Formats: sequence, structure tokens, C-alpha cells
Amino acid sequence: MSTSPYDFHLGPNPANYQPLTPSVFLERAALIYPDHTAIVHGTQRIPYRTFYARARQLASALTARGIGFGDTVSVMLSNTPSMLEAHYAVPMTGAVLHCINTRLDAAIIAFQLDHAETKLLIVDSEFTPVMKEALSQASVKPIILTYEDVESGIEGEKIGEEDYEAFLQEGDPDFPWSPPSDEWNAISLNYTSGTTGNPKGVVYTHRGATLMCYANTIATGMQTHPVYLWTLPMFHCNGWCFPWTIALVAGTHVCLRAVRAKPMYDAIADHKVTNLSGAPIVMSVLLNASDDEKRDFDHTVSVNHAAAPPPAAVLAAMGEAGFELTHLYGLTETYGPATLNEWKTEWNELDDEERLKLRIRQGVRYPALEDLTVKDPDTMETVPADGETLGEVMFRGNIVMKGYLKNREATDAAFAGGWFHSGDLGVLHPDGYIQLKDRSKDVIISGGENISSIEVEDVLYKHPSVAAAAVVAKQDEKWGETPCAFIETKPGAEVTAEEIIAYCREKLAHFKCPRYVVFTELPRTSTGKIQKFKLRDEADAVTA
Repeated sequence: MSTSPYDFHLGPNPANYQPLTPSVFLERAALIYPDHTAIVHGTQRIPYRTFYARARQLASALTARGIGFGDTVSVMLSNTPSMLEAHYAVPMTGAVLHCINTRLDAAIIAFQLDHAETKLLIVDSEFTPVMKEALSQASVKPIILTYEDVESGIEGEKIGEEDYEAFLQEGDPDFPWSPPSDEWNAISLNYTSGTTGNPKGVVYTHRGATLMCYANTIATGMQTHPVYLWTLPMFHCNGWCFPWTIALVAGTHVCLRAVRAKPMYDAIADHKVTNLSGAPIVMSVLLNASDDEKRDFDHTVSVNHAAAPPPAAVLAAMGEAGFELTHLYGLTETYGPATLNEWKTEWNELDDEERLKLRIRQGVRYPALEDLTVKDPDTMETVPADGETLGEVMFRGNIVMKGYLKNREATDAAFAGGWFHSGDLGVLHPDGYIQLKDRSKDVIISGGENISSIEVEDVLYKHPSVAAAAVVAKQDEKWGETPCAFIETKPGAEVTAEEIIAYCREKLAHFKCPRYVVFTELPRTSTGKIQKFKLRDEADAVTA
């Protein structure tokens, strides 16, 4: 027991200690700026007083149906007001929000629903076909709410017996919700892309999400009342915690169901968008827009981009078009971005080549991350800061996940030695900035989504004409990276690239399928192991 005078009669109490939770940000915004526009969606303009009331109403309705502490509420929604409401309402009940990637296939969705033990499911009518199939494969039998987005013009099939809006009306807009009793309680569940076997369920805490919101405002330079365009899917790491961050600064969410050039330019010009985030594909769509899709705007738009760094020409073109870029890097296990390529003013004086070398680095630790380094994973010794010695990128801090749901072995391995092991290989530069060089897991990052090369290869090996297959990342100006398959066929077999791609599209979510197929003899070591590093070198030279 401490004997310090600073501890004597100075313990925590309700007056000086409250568990952290991002839900209070919405309460505060509604109190101070009740009439400020919180959400823009098509013709809808939703002020903060209404946003907060609807979130409480949904929380009340969920509670009345028995949803409470430790229960999982799964949602399969686009970037719509309902998704934002769920980000506040579900935590208000003590339950855990599970956002499902809208691009997944039925089998993976079914696995997630069962693993999460989903008690209630909210699904956008656009996604009811795949969800119906998933539910037929799943063991859980959740309460199902169908959300119909009246602004989308999409007439999808309803599943379940209840409508989202009707369900919400059962609730009390003055519902007296309470913050969590412990900030270490789970707030959300996000699944990895399953690089080895089934995906792992990454658990976030109220504490981590709250600190991430403060860090986001600092890292992106957002002031009060930013206008944030939702080009990043909210299902992806809870939209890097921006559904909560924007309320912290009483900003405006501009919803966007899909990344399309004209709606993005219209939003930027009409709503004076100040910030947006996403993978390189967002930049590609903006730059490659036709003249009739583009709109002029007279302000600077801050763009947070992650995943593979874009080519130099793209970086330059974005700057010329009025976009200010911030390069981030992180993982599902770090609530989204955990590093920031913090740009120094003096670097602007360097020549183009030197500036590019600095821009493609992943950078330094995020404001809410306590430590970041590159270590030898076997010895746990930090590698020399020479910009050349490879090691594993490791994190330590309050924006590292709570752990993997129901997977102690994977959790223990991820936290071995008191550090989170990213699985990404990189170098440490003399100035402390890190730079990724390779991935220890053969993950392809396409459009910001992780694709397991192993998963794609498993499908290819099942094709009757395929003797051996290896899938690697091919650099792509639009998607950042895209799968490229190298295939050895069986003796006498005849198959085309188009047939291989079509076969994969029957077995996998379409974004996971190879866009390029090469028939060749695969390079192997003396023990027969396929040498993927050689294929990566060849992939970028492959044409359709």
C-alpha cells in the first residue's frame, strides 16, 4: 500500500473519476449545438438535438427487447444515419456493436454471427439477399430489423418481421442511459479478414475508442464544426473511430453510400467538405473523374489516406487538385490509424525525389499511442535505426485492442513480450520514423480491404485444372493493390484466365478475386516451397 501523502484521502470518487466513453461526445454536442447540422444524407438535414434523441430512442428500444451488457448487436449497413445512430445507441445499452463488412460472402457472415453470438441484427435492405443466405447457414436466431434507406432509391427485400423505423419508435427519446461502469468494457467488435483460417474478432474498449477520438482531432488538425465526407466505410475499424470523433468537435457527417466521383465532388462543393479518409482508391476516383463529374471548389480538403502509399504522380496530382494529404498506417487491432507521417515544414524545401521518399514512410506514433518501434520478433531487441535492418513493427498503448474474442492463444501470441505484434515487416529510420517493407503474412490490401492470399489460393487449388497456385499483390493505381494469381496447370489441362476468374467469383466475394492470371511454372526452393518474393517482382509487369 502506498504511503505517499499524495494518495492519503485522495482516492478516486464520482466527482473526479468517470469511465471514459465516446457516447458523451454526442450528448455534449447536442447540449451546446442543438441546431447545428449533425448529418447530411441526401435531402435530409439532421441537427444534433435530433441525432441525440434518435440515438437514445434506439437505445431505449434495444433495452426494452432485452439487449444489455455484453450482448452483441450486429449491423450490416452502408454509411447512412442508421449506422451513426447504432454507434451511439448500442454502447448506451452496455452492448457491443459489431459492424459487418458489406462486401463479404454469406459463409463468412454466418461465421461472424455465430462467433459473436448476435442477439439483434440490423440490415440494410440492399444487403438482404446475402444476409438471408448467411442466416440460413448460421446457428444464431437474432431479432432482425430491416433498414430501408429512402434516399438511396434501392428497393430491397425485407427480412425478419420488423422495420428499423417502427422499432425505433418504440423507444423513449429521453432514455436515461448511463456511461459504462468500467471504461475497459467492450464497445465494439471488428473482424479481421481471416488471413489464416477464420477471421479473428478484435475487441475495442470504451477507453481506447475515446482516446482515439482525441488523437484523431489532433492528428488531422480538425477544428470545431468540420465537415466530414464518409468515403471510408464505417464498418472498417468503426470508421477509424470517426463516427464518434466528429461529435467531439460538433462536426457534420456527410453520408455517402458508395465511393463515386460525382457525389463526392458535389458534396465537396455544395457542403464545403473539409475532411475525408480512405484508401488510395478514393484518390484514384477523384483524379480520374470525367469533366462532367468534377466540380470546382475554392477551399482545401484534408485527405487521410492509409494502406499502400500511392504513386508519386498521384500524390502530386492530388495536391494540384486542392487536396492536402496525410499518410496514416494502422491495423484493425489498433482502432485504425496508429501512425502518422507527421510532415515537417523544412521538408518542403527538399527536391521532389527526396520529398517522395519521406512521404511514403508510415511515420511516427499516433498521439494516443504510447510506443512504436521495430523489433526482432525472436529476440525482442529493437533493430538498429539505420533504415535498412528489417524487423517486425510493434505497438504499445491505449489504442491497442483488448484482444481477440474467444481466442486466448491468438491474443497471447499477439501480445508476446508486452508488445502488440503487427505481423508487418519494416525498418526504423534514424529520425524515429518507421517504413513498411513487406508483410510477414501474405495479405493484399485492395481498396483498404485486407485479402488473404491463402484464402484465394485455397479456392484456386480446388479448380480441376490447377496443379499449383500462388497469389501475390500487384500494385494498382486505383485500388492500391490487387490480387494477381500465378498458376501451374495439370498435364493436358486447358483453361483460360477468364475461366479462372469466373470460377473464383463463384466461390469468393468479388473483391477478393484475382484480376490478373498468369500461367507459368512456379519458382520453388530446393525443398519445394514456392518463392513468392520472385512472383511479387514479376507481378507488377503483368498486363491483363
